[in-house]
Amino acid sequence: MRHPKILVFSGSIRGGSLNTRLAGLAAKRLALADAEVTRISLADYQMPLYDGDLEQEKGPPEAARKLKRLMQEQQGIFIACPEYNAGITPLLKNTLDWISRVGDPGDVPGAAFKNRVFCLGAASPSPMGGIRGLMGTRTILEVGLGALVLPEMAMVPDAGAAFDPQGNLVNEKASRALDAAVQRLIRETRAHI
Repeated sequence: MRHPKILVFSGSIRGGSLNTRLAGLAAKRLALADAEVTRISLADYQMPLYDGDLEQEKGPPEAARKLKRLMQEQQGIFIACPEYNAGITPLLKNTLDWISRVGDPGDVPGAAFKNRVFCLGAASPSPMGGIRGLMGTRTILEVGLGALVLPEMAMVPDAGAAFDPQGNLVNEKASRALDAAVQRLIRETRAHI
């Protein structure tokens, strides 16, 4: 059985980010489930605020081109999505916008979002577990970009107290939700290999 290639990242680059912790735990569980995991930080793919005039003048930034190529090498992508003001973070939205604008010869529109499986999770200090940001991210990926997004989402409510010192979840319900999402991502990516 082939090992699916799965990219994991957080929609936050803030030091001490709860979603970066969730991304790290998801990467660990995916690796234990025999995935070939690539974990990145969006801090290594800095892009200016999307501007159509800038795009027309200079084209998409090289960081967007690199990230698009990396995404296209994967069968699956796990994104830990912070919730800002009941929605998607500006960093994640800007990243998705720029990647969607990268066109290479022979590409179909939104090529980086096609033929791979997306899985979403969120860690939030609120008792709602980041669901509002997850729904916004899901809408952008599915409706706006035509991506296949799994129905299972790993939500970690009250996340400030949800991780132990080793980075594991102490909230059993959240831990089970992450396991279910990871296992479904492995199954679906294997089906698409």
